[in-house]
Amino acid sequence: MTITIYHNPDCGTSRNALGLIRNSGVEPEIIEYLKTTPSRETLVALIGAMGITARELLREKGTPYKDLGLGNPQLTDEQLIDAMLQYPILINRPIVVTPLSTRLCRPSDTVLDILPDAQRGEFRNEAGELVVDRNGQRIVPSA
Repeated sequence: MTITIYHNPDCGTSRNALGLIRNSGVEPEIIEYLKTTPSRETLVALIGAMGITARELLREKGTPYKDLGLGNPQLTDEQLIDAMLQYPILINRPIVVTPLSTRLCRPSDTVLDILPDAQRGEFRNEAGELVVDRNGQRIVPSA
């Protein structure tokens, strides 16, 4: 079984998702997409597998999004994909691919919805919040 994470080690959400994958007993294939940009074919396939648009994958914060005028609703998915390939920081993360599904895992605990194996014990995110209890059960935050 292969799990792949398109990861940015500088992103807390991405690090938390990676931690949850590892807490299920799996060491995933880690693709640091800022160093190894996915091909157009791969990016298009990921977008399709997630069932989202290219615009929904765009990251605005900390990117050249505004400078490039990417908020323009007239831009096509092809144009947005071109921008993501030229500036990979525009690709939101983490994207996780498992045998069950492909998903943009924001917030990070959404990765639990697509992991084939159960959690192997307690997991706290980087903020110290309990995400999975010692029995491997997801903690549902109270609203």
